[in-house]
Amino acid sequence: MTDTMRVLVVHNRYRSAQPSGEDNVVDQELALLRDAGHQADLFERRSDDIASMSLPRKALVPVRVPWNPAARDDLAARLRADRPDVVHVHNTFPLLSPAILDACTAAGVPVVATLHNYTQVCPTGTLYRDGAVCTACTKGAPVPAVRHGCYRDSRLATVPIAVNLLANRRRWWSAVDRFFCISAAQRRILVESGMPAERLTVKHNFVPDPGVYRDGPGEHLLFLGRLTEEKGVRLLMSAWDRLAAAGGLGVPLAIAGAGPLADEVTEWARDRDDVTYLGLRDKAGCRELIARSVAAVMPSTWLETFGLVVVEAMAAGVPSVVAGHGSLAELVEDGVTGLTHRPDDAAALAESLRLVVEPERNRVLGAAARTAYERGFAPPVGLANLLAGYRAAMSEVDSRRGEVVRRGTQTVR
Repeated sequence: MTDTMRVLVVHNRYRSAQPSGEDNVVDQELALLRDAGHQADLFERRSDDIASMSLPRKALVPVRVPWNPAARDDLAARLRADRPDVVHVHNTFPLLSPAILDACTAAGVPVVATLHNYTQVCPTGTLYRDGAVCTACTKGAPVPAVRHGCYRDSRLATVPIAVNLLANRRRWWSAVDRFFCISAAQRRILVESGMPAERLTVKHNFVPDPGVYRDGPGEHLLFLGRLTEEKGVRLLMSAWDRLAAAGGLGVPLAIAGAGPLADEVTEWARDRDDVTYLGLRDKAGCRELIARSVAAVMPSTWLETFGLVVVEAMAAGVPSVVAGHGSLAELVEDGVTGLTHRPDDAAALAESLRLVVEPERNRVLGAAARTAYERGFAPPVGLANLLAGYRAAMSEVDSRRGEVVRRGTQTVR
């Protein structure tokens, strides 16, 4: 096994109108591998391309969610041409499909897959429905998802995703040599849902050093992310109204992002001098906003698999206030690198926000957050964990091949 690896990364990019942390992780890992001297290439599809498709091709998109033979054939040709040491799969929805796994199996290439969400056990990948955590589909057929129209509030739109999960669940579990869970909390849920524990390993996402850090106490509290109910935007607005009614914190709230609740947030922030809605910001703009923050706020009501904004804040020496469940309680050590609050509790969130703005407490939390980033989430740590996972998958495949050869030799004898 040579020190330099040939890695083919497989990913379906999300729509650019809805920026995704997964896309950022893919780009950052590709850059990390290339900077370290590895040959890392990308096999991708883009959801933005659906808009320019002809009507017949658009009609085929949901039909091919469970199985896309064209994507399988394209990847098979790429594998023959590139002959990678390992394939690293991220997202396959909606234009790639699990058919790409069949191409990898046929080529005998080790496969690693990062699980960015819960799509292995939940059609929408969120374990969230009607404002609460939902595990109805984790151990059986995803009939409840169809009944409730969990994807886009549509039973019809949910059907191909439910079929995909039902038809390909076991295929994923047998074809992938190593799954990367991005938090221990996520791994526990997936193991409890029946996924093969021996193939699941925890590999936190890393975050590049931002190059800009907080200098001083900060200017605002920051919510940065999708404006959806599960991200806790409504909970934050309720908590902020409580604080405002009690006289405020003396620190404004900045909200950056886009999503279904954008209009509601815009209306709520209108004519207020303690709230600013900033809309979408590019990567450089997000880094600058974080570095100017008193604290990042992530009051998610669903079970986050990771918390990229939290780690980005840690990298800038900024503490976070997060819901005390799922991966967020794993990333933030309460009272050390940030503060946690009771999930889905506006009063508890308001109290944590009140505490985090205290100057001395905030300074100490921010310094500890930066130290935690350097120890667990910096690029050198990320590279080491990534390569260890690749080597483990390659060794497992070599071991299976050796076993096949030994059995064949015994049969001949």
